Parts: sequence; structure tokens; C-alpha cells
Amino acid sequence: MNKAAKLAPGLPAEVMHVVNDAGRLAVLHGLQALDTMADADFDGVSRLAAAAMRAPIALVTLVDVERQWFKSRVGLDEIETATDISFSAHAIAAGGELMVVPDATLDPRFKANSLVTGKHHIRFFAGAPVTVAGARIGTLCVFDRKPRPFPSRVRLDQLKALAGLAASLFTLKDATRSGAIAEAALVREEKRRAIALDAASLASWAWDIRTDMIECDGLLPELFNLPRSNRLRARDILMAIDPRDVYQTETRFRDALAGGDDYFGEYRVKGFHPPRWLATRGRVIERDGDGKPTLIFGVNYDISERKLGEERQRLLLRELNHRVKNTLATVQALATQTVRHARQPSAFLEAFGARLQALGIAHNLLSDREWRGIGIHELVQIEVRPFDTAEQLRMTITGPDLLLSPDQAVGLGLILHELASNALQYGSLSATSGKVDLSWKTQGRKSDRRLVLTWRESGGPAVAPPERHGFGSILIRRSLAKVISSEVTHEFRPEGVFAEISMPLEDLSK
Repeated sequence: MNKAAKLAPGLPAEVMHVVNDAGRLAVLHGLQALDTMADADFDGVSRLAAAAMRAPIALVTLVDVERQWFKSRVGLDEIETATDISFSAHAIAAGGELMVVPDATLDPRFKANSLVTGKHHIRFFAGAPVTVAGARIGTLCVFDRKPRPFPSRVRLDQLKALAGLAASLFTLKDATRSGAIAEAALVREEKRRAIALDAASLASWAWDIRTDMIECDGLLPELFNLPRSNRLRARDILMAIDPRDVYQTETRFRDALAGGDDYFGEYRVKGFHPPRWLATRGRVIERDGDGKPTLIFGVNYDISERKLGEERQRLLLRELNHRVKNTLATVQALATQTVRHARQPSAFLEAFGARLQALGIAHNLLSDREWRGIGIHELVQIEVRPFDTAEQLRMTITGPDLLLSPDQAVGLGLILHELASNALQYGSLSATSGKVDLSWKTQGRKSDRRLVLTWRESGGPAVAPPERHGFGSILIRRSLAKVISSEVTHEFRPEGVFAEISMPLEDLSK
């Protein structure tokens, strides 16, 4: 025995079969009408049924497995009863015809029914099935507490017509409810889409090619530097594209539409410095009878940052290639000159290794800053501080922080290394009483500004000019050869080595 039979033992098997039909229950539950609020439209149908049949009780019933629930009721306080005592369950099992019970006490199906023997004292019943989507979900029925003769055909037809009206109301209200749900879902989806587009900075549009008009959101005209509007002419968009990109954009667009439904393009917008780059993705949604596109949906988005990054990478690669060539030439010159002036292989290796290290330090700093320049304080600290002692600092370093170009940084780095290395071996830093004063300042204004750096040794061994200049001295004088208008003074004064480097300062803030 199935569950429904256990729940409704008072119903005959053929009635239980109809009540438990899965298709019928799916329609009933799909209406979501059970346990809903009172409805004036259904109450009006009940009152009309009561009046037409001259009955004290009229109900719009919905028959579920365990209970029948009253969507509308006239003359009855209860809102539901058990299905196993339901007259309506028998009515829907009877097919599409009305069911009439003139005197329930004489009907074997109902004479022991509690609605008949109990307080309600039901005697007469007439009910017409309420059919929705082919399923008999309940009835429009009337009751009387006194037996009555079989109603006339006219009155039964009226009851049947009112049952059809109740079915139409269920269908209409379900469609309204479903429409409201769909509309709410559509509104939510539109808000979700708008939030997603806004978060991704996407401008959406729909282009009607027949009218040449574009329906769009507020971001699209902003991207193209056009007056704010939700309707734009396609030619206005085209006119806003940088002339350098118009031909390529039009060609790619025509090719894409002729060969398929999707289009992708990138172009600049006029009037922006640095340039504003936009990307477009579009798709043909409709075509005419000849296969020509008539409606295109798409989005635009700003790719300026990506394009700027790509351009910066190209510039950096070009600069890097240039620097690599210069570096190789510098290394070759260092090797050639160092070996020429070295008396022993060990001396060559020591001097050459130290000079390569100085060159590498400057290159590492420039690489970290994408070859945009180095602050002079940072360069000085890295190149000459290792030659001082932590216990007793003998180097005084003063001067404003300035940004050096790559050529200036590499050249000055080599000079400072040679000066500090010579001071440690032969000059003031070779004696505990020796000192080095390293300072710099700027001269001139704006485009004529120059950096003047001074290296002054004192307190060390007496200094005499060398009989011949070694490569170190030559390197100091020639390290800034690539910096136009630079000057290097290198003197061996009795009190200590003196050097002055003067070079023009470039404006690296642009």
C-alpha cells in the first residue's frame, strides 16, 4: 500500500489514483496557490456560485494528497479538511463532468462521512472540476444542509462556467506571478551585468547598422571624449578615432564581418596625451535575408595602461641593447688597457676584476630602475663607502641628491672607484691620519645646470706627480667621454690627490 493510501484510507482506490496522479500534483504545486492570502477575485466567483445555485455554502477547493484547502469560501469557517472526507476528491475523479449529490445520507459514498454525520450536517453537494493545464486541481462547489432535487441544466451550466472562470483566474494569476518573478530576475540580472561591466570598466553598446545608430551606456561617450548620451551615431565614433588607426580599424571590421560574426580591434582616440587606447569586441546578433549584418552587440574598454607598458618595454629593450653594446665596448677597453699597464698577470686580474665590479655595481643599479637614472647619493655610497672603515670614518661626503643619467652614472662610478682604490693603496686612505673630502654642488640654472664634484685628499703620505700615468689616471680622465661637455681635472698635489669632475645635468623628470 502506498503512502497516499495510508493517509486517505476513506477514499476508494480509483479516487486515490486520481488524487495521487503525479502530473496533476505537479500542476497543483506549480501554481503555488496553496496557503496563500485571501483573494477578492476568487471570493467573487464563490459568491456568484452561491447565488446561482441558491446555496448557503460555496467553496473554491484545491485537492492535495493529505488535505483539501479552500482558496475561497462562503458560509464556512474552516479553511481546509482532510482529503479522505473530501466530496471534491470524488468530483475530480469523476472526469470533466459535474458531480451532484442530492442527499448525502442516501449515497453510499458519503452517508458515513463526518461532514454528513457531524456538526456541518451536509446533505446536498454540486461541484464542477477546476481544470488548469489539463489537470483537475480542485473544484468550484456548493453545499446545502438540506437535501435538494437535482438542479436544472441552466444552473449546472452556470456552475460549470464559473468553474472555468476560476481556472482562468488560477492561470492568469500564475502567469502574472511568473512574469513578476521573471521581471525581478531580469532586473537583478541587469543590475548584476551593470555592476560587472562597471567593475571591469566595460562600455556596452548595440549598433543598428540600418539606422547607423548606437544605443549605449554612459561610459562609451566618455571613452571616446564625446558629449554624454545613450544614443550615438556610428560615424561620430569613427570620427573620434585617431586618423592613424582609422584605415586599419575599418579594414579589420569589414574583414571580420565578412568572414564571421566576431570582431576585435584596438585603436587610439583623438585628443589624448599620452594616447588613450581602446579595445573593441563585437558580435553580429542579426542578419538580413542576404546575410548582411543588421545588429551588432559589443563592448569597449580602455587598454591604455597595457599599451603604455608595452611601449615602455620596447623602449627598455632598445635601451638595454644599446647599453649592452656600450658595456661590451667598455669591458673590452678596460681589459686591453689594464693588461697593457699591468706588470704581472696577478696584478692584471686584481685590477681588472675590481674595475669590472665597479662597472657591474652601476649597471645593477640602472637595471633595477629600468635605466631611468640613479641618485648620486646612492651611487657614491655603494662605490666608495666600502673603501672606508666602520671603526673610524675618514671620508666626508656632502652634497644635494641629484638624478644622474645612465652614461653619467656608469662613468662617474668608474671614476669614484679608481679614486678610492688609489687612495687606499697609495694616497690618504693608506694612512690612519689620512682623510678624503668628497662633495658636489650644482652651478647654473635650468638647461645650463652643471654638476661639479670635488675629490680632495689630505693627511696621507706626501704626493708627487708620477713619472708616467697609469691606466687608472687615464680611466679617470676618459670615463666620461660619452657625456658631452664633461670635464675632468686630476692633479697630484703635495698635500694629496685632487680631482674635479664637471658635467651638464640632464632633466630626467620628464
